[in-house]
Amino acid sequence: MSDCLVREVRLVDVEPGGSTRRRRPSAGEADDGEALFVDLRIQGGAVAEVGPGLRRRTGETVHEGGGRWAIPGLWDAHVHLGQWAATSTRLDVSSARDVGEVQAIVGAELAALPGDARDTICGFGYRTATWTQQPTVAALDALTDAVPVVLVSGDCHSGWLNTPALQLLGLPVREGVVAEKEWFDAFPLLEERLPGLRARAFTGYRTVVADAARRGVTGIVDLEFERGVDLWPDRFSRGGIDALRIRIGTYADGLDDVLHAGLRTGDPVGDGGGLLTMGPLKIISDGSLNTRTAHCCEPYADASTLEHPCGMRNLAVDDLRQLLEVARGRGLEVALHAIGDAAVRDALDVFQSTGARGSIEHAQLMRRADIPRLARLGVTASVQPAHLWDDRDVATHCWPDRADRCFPFRSILEAGGRLALGSDAPVSPLDPWLAMAAAVHRSADDREPWFADESLTVAEALACSLDGQGTLRVGSRGDVVLLDTDPLAMPDDTAEAAAVLREMPVAATILAGRLTHG
Repeated sequence: MSDCLVREVRLVDVEPGGSTRRRRPSAGEADDGEALFVDLRIQGGAVAEVGPGLRRRTGETVHEGGGRWAIPGLWDAHVHLGQWAATSTRLDVSSARDVGEVQAIVGAELAALPGDARDTICGFGYRTATWTQQPTVAALDALTDAVPVVLVSGDCHSGWLNTPALQLLGLPVREGVVAEKEWFDAFPLLEERLPGLRARAFTGYRTVVADAARRGVTGIVDLEFERGVDLWPDRFSRGGIDALRIRIGTYADGLDDVLHAGLRTGDPVGDGGGLLTMGPLKIISDGSLNTRTAHCCEPYADASTLEHPCGMRNLAVDDLRQLLEVARGRGLEVALHAIGDAAVRDALDVFQSTGARGSIEHAQLMRRADIPRLARLGVTASVQPAHLWDDRDVATHCWPDRADRCFPFRSILEAGGRLALGSDAPVSPLDPWLAMAAAVHRSADDREPWFADESLTVAEALACSLDGQGTLRVGSRGDVVLLDTDPLAMPDDTAEAAAVLREMPVAATILAGRLTHG
């Protein structure tokens, strides 16, 4: 933490939850609500004073705002930071539209390897829901029987491996992909057993953290498949990976260690100066849309081709309830992955029966009756708006009879529910401005917005990206982002507003009084 004085900024009026109500004029505002220049004093990691013409005190660093607009630090409520760091080093196969195009991309990469190299090819981004031919081990074996090839799906719920890679990970021989729980169990072994991946992945951490700060991000919820409470303190102590607040999630396989340490959600972890804290217990209750394993109340449109016509549970409801009871009793919030409407229904049932607190991660498809129930239970919908750009055509293909219930952002807010925006990086980029753009304009191309009545306003999208913080005031966190453009002065046309959001110029990012960008 650092003590600092931020001079001459204009406070952006943001109400928690996305309200667009006008506040009464406060320090630094004229009677008509017009923003005037104010100074912000940050001490001990919090805003200690707000007003015009504050004098610098001994030991304070001064940051000149130059009349820029000031908002609280941005958050990403759902990140897999290790995977996001590794993605920049992985072969991009996201453009492939069928098995043959993947083979061409991987084949070109193999051809570029030195003749005596036995490295690992790790790719990312394939999405198969609309492919006429599904991935097979044989398709990759036809390219090489010597070099391990691992391709991670764009939704991270499956891995497409050749035989050498299966053998290195100790996985049984098969015809198709490794999916869901079997894949999640194998995923942490990638860096441990596949040559070259660990060194390439770790170098990406500093890059992605610096990039997040450049976009105004001051905090993330890290839901990586690792023992984060053991690893993050070391990352901070090495320096260079300490520019964000990190809420560290745990999965069930690490829960005993967390409980033994007596950690509760919000508790400080290690010597992180308050920036490292215990996050939620993460549970993955169902699959995903692109893998066609999201658990739904009705069968998928192409159910005749699926092993699980309605998707699948990754956990029985009784097992899910038991985990939530443990979490509630030991002071842990829960981040419960549920994408299909049946999974969301089950999630709300167990939140209600156990009294656990936390969030439903994704909530991509919801029954109409469950939207007000989410609000009544006080469960946050942790959503990733950029996914609706990626999943629009897939949802239309797989869920044509229920696509109007996908990503129901407006309905959740109007029912009194809470939204927290995120990325699920690497599934979509760690970029809150991109997430806001997608929430405001539900189209990534020239088509009309997809169910535009579920869009958010810019003010709502911004408020849902601030981790519950409102307009900067005394007592706010000492996390401040300075913008060259007023983020609420947007064009009425949502496509134009989204374009402005995606290019939002961030002049400076301040974390607990310390400059991390600018």
